[in-house]
Amino acid sequence: MMVFFLLGITFLLLDRIFNVKRRYNLTFLSIAFGIIFLIHFTFSADHILVKSTGGSLSNLVISFLLLLVIIGYVFLLKKAKTIGKVKFEKDSTKNLFNSEELNRYARHIVLKEIGGLGQKKLKNAKILVIGAGGLGSPVLQYLGAGGIGTIGVVDSDLVDNSNLQRQIIYTDKMIGDPKVFAASEAIRAQNPYTNILTYNYLFDKKNADDLISNFDLIIDGTDNAQTRYLVNKTCVKLKKPLISGAISQWEGQVMVYTSTLDSPCYQCVFPNIPNTELAASCSETGVVGALPGVIGSIMAVEAIKLIVGAGELLNGRLMIYDALNAETRTIKLNQDTNCPICSKK
Repeated sequence: MMVFFLLGITFLLLDRIFNVKRRYNLTFLSIAFGIIFLIHFTFSADHILVKSTGGSLSNLVISFLLLLVIIGYVFLLKKAKTIGKVKFEKDSTKNLFNSEELNRYARHIVLKEIGGLGQKKLKNAKILVIGAGGLGSPVLQYLGAGGIGTIGVVDSDLVDNSNLQRQIIYTDKMIGDPKVFAASEAIRAQNPYTNILTYNYLFDKKNADDLISNFDLIIDGTDNAQTRYLVNKTCVKLKKPLISGAISQWEGQVMVYTSTLDSPCYQCVFPNIPNTELAASCSETGVVGALPGVIGSIMAVEAIKLIVGAGELLNGRLMIYDALNAETRTIKLNQDTNCPICSKK
């Protein structure tokens, strides 16, 4: 039995320590076992060589099986270590990423759900962010940092002192500047490889189709009910995926519309457009400063997942985060067959 133990240890040392190629290891073991079997068939059971290599044919078989277990363990261990390692296809990054970009996005690239091809998809993606306020700020920051190739941002507001409590993309020096230009400056400072398209005007019926048609994915971070319904209607019409988020006081929510046949749209979930005169604004109800960061980050993660095709999206689900009670719950959503926006009736 000692001989087989030593063979097993030798295999482990050659494979794990000295990195000898596996075919050489297996050749060595095959020759060793061939010699041992030859000894058993050549000499009697009392011979010293037979005794030192198992003693009997049954012991030899058992030892052989144990050694196979060791070999299998080493193989599986090596296999497990390769899972998640990304090998770039030769053409996946050619003429697309320079060495600095590869280093910048390295933590993305080693994720098996993203990899080189996924990062290429992110760079080729065009995302429109409507609203550069509380939700738009973290969305823009993380999408820019994550390597989205083209980001459009629509907003007509100026940076105000009261924004800085939660809209952390802006600084005190930016007060009075148009948000789209200030946000663009911040994103370019963080990642010069991202192309920013700025639209310093209000998103409305006149420009909705033209804006949304030029992008692959739409992210709605507005705090205006009328705008949310218009964004949803336009995305359904143009078959563009939409990530929608909202926040108030201590609570936020996120949902995804993917334009598939069974995907409920925003109006399926919220069929009645609220009266703008009755709807309280953020300045009236308040909002805890870190909440937009949480919800906006989730929206950015959903955007990355959607582009690279990773995981399960919040499609057909509404995720609600209650910061005050540290609770998260998800509500299953169904398409409204009578929805005036997405119903095929």
